[in-house]
Parts: sequence; C-alpha cells; structure tokens
Amino acid sequence: MDLLVETKNRIREQAKQLYFKYGIRSVSMDDIAVGLGMSKKTIYQYFADKDELVDAIVDDDIRDTRVDCQECFVQSRNAIEEIFLTLDRMLEHLGQMNPTILYDLHKFHFSSFKKFQEHKNSYLLEIIRKNLERGIEEGLYRPDINVDILSRFRLESMMLTFNMEVFPQTKYSIVEVTMAIIENFMFGVVTPKGYELIIQYKHARQNKMKYENR
Repeated sequence: MDLLVETKNRIREQAKQLYFKYGIRSVSMDDIAVGLGMSKKTIYQYFADKDELVDAIVDDDIRDTRVDCQECFVQSRNAIEEIFLTLDRMLEHLGQMNPTILYDLHKFHFSSFKKFQEHKNSYLLEIIRKNLERGIEEGLYRPDINVDILSRFRLESMMLTFNMEVFPQTKYSIVEVTMAIIENFMFGVVTPKGYELIIQYKHARQNKMKYENR
C-alpha cells in the first residue's frame, strides 16, 4: 500500500476510535496525534482541518454500512433473518459508540451531518422498505401494513437511541435501547408464521451468546 494512503488510513482509524469512545467535540487533533505518535503538523499534511477529517470518517462509515446491509441481505434466508443479521452488526458497532456522536456531528460539523442525513433518508430508508416488502411476500409480515409509513417510523425510531433526553446515557445503554426498539417493531408487523421465526432466532441468538460467554 502507498505510504500516503496508509498514513491517511491510520489517522482516520485513530480518530474514529477516539470519536466513538469520547465523542467528537472532546477529542482534539492533539489527542489524535499523541495516539499515533506523530506531530499535529503531520496530520495537517493529510487533512486540512478537523472538519475534513470528520467528513472522511463519515464517508468511511457510510461505505461500511452499505457493505454490511448488502451482505446481510445476501446471507439471509428471509426478511426476519436479515434483520437479526443486521442487528448483530449494529450492536457490535453501537457497543463501541458514544451516543453524543450524532449531537456533536449535528452541532459542530453540520456539512458532514447533512451527508449522514442524506444517507439515512435515502439508502437506509430504502433498505427498510425493501425488507418490509420482502417479509410481506414471504408471508412473514402482515399484508395490511403501510410500508411507507412503517419504513419511516422504524428509521426515525432508531434515531431515538441517540436522544440523550429520552434515553440518558447514565440510565440506558445504547445496545439495550436498540434491541428493544427493533424487537418490538418486528413483533408489531409479523404474521403468526413470522412470530414463530422471531422466537426461533431469539433463542438461537441467546444460546450462541451463552456459549461465547463461557
């Protein structure tokens, strides 16, 4: 790999780890430089300022999310399994994330936040819509649901996870809130056949977690 590309990747990865752990606002370029063992001046040779670095990380995250969504669709045997596969990847991601990150992005790096919003309101909304349509075709979701309304409802309810007024970090974990929101959404749209599948996947997931935690 080209040294320039490798160095830029190292800077982005270090910044992403710190942003996810502490939030964007509380992490300075000095903090990133110290973690990398390089000078802040060196970082500025690759990224003009913090805005440019944050924007690069948002681009990376959007790309990774799209890869994850596509893989979960391809690997799943049905719409409900697609959600469970996606949930596992989401929880792994969210478990490392400080919930202040979206607030910081919105308040201090608005152009990058707009980019995230466009991704959410186009790509992610379409992924949810396709999953609902798939579930209806498979007889796992009720045929009478309003796909457009429920797609938007699910998308916006997922953003509640990051609302610290509703779910303060001191009382709720981001993983716990995400699981509760997605599970209850699924139970609200499934047919009896879909309900049985949810129970099966839940049990299989719980057994896998017990085995891994031994």
